[in-house]
Amino acid sequence: MLNIVLCIAAAVIVPYLLCSINSAIIVTRIKTGKDIRELGSGNAGLTNTLRTQGKVAALFVLLGDVAKGVLSVVAVRVLMMVLGMEAADYSWILYIAGIFGILGHIFPLYYHFKGGKGVLVTVSILFAIEWPPALILLGIFAVIVLISRYVSLGSIIAAILYPITVLIFGFIYNDPNGIIDALCAAVIAFLIVFMHRGNIKRLREGTEKKLGQKA
Repeated sequence: MLNIVLCIAAAVIVPYLLCSINSAIIVTRIKTGKDIRELGSGNAGLTNTLRTQGKVAALFVLLGDVAKGVLSVVAVRVLMMVLGMEAADYSWILYIAGIFGILGHIFPLYYHFKGGKGVLVTVSILFAIEWPPALILLGIFAVIVLISRYVSLGSIIAAILYPITVLIFGFIYNDPNGIIDALCAAVIAFLIVFMHRGNIKRLREGTEKKLGQKA
């Protein structure tokens, strides 16, 4: 029981603190001395960095966000291994780590709780937790963006399909944690869709910017 409590505590604290480090804010400040949250769309994420700072800056944001997302889950996995716990038996703890990693990116402790929308970090976290459903969702996201040129639309649809995909894989593998994992995935999906509420409004109004358009 103590081991489970320790892992849950680590899954809450470590990912939140690690993912509170915002690559977009750091890279933009180094390059221009400005706060990216005051530029373009105001979002401290990859897409806004690409639009306002260019491809090189966006590459560093990509690497930074992927690294912190993966490390957040890996750190919890390592702790579970040290404590003799099989990650497959406690996959829901990894999903808790994912939730708090995404919360750290969206509401970062170090930047007055105003961060990004969490899409890139979410993708990296999902791959670190369970890569098959993450790969399928990444494919769906890519197809939607390729067809529509709307990154936000791809993100929203992939987020909505995430808990469904996790639940299906849970049934396929006869995973006893499948329903709990899917519920955690639903929380993650809600966070992503909620953070895109402004994009949803612009999509309805036809004013959402497409991929490649300047901010």
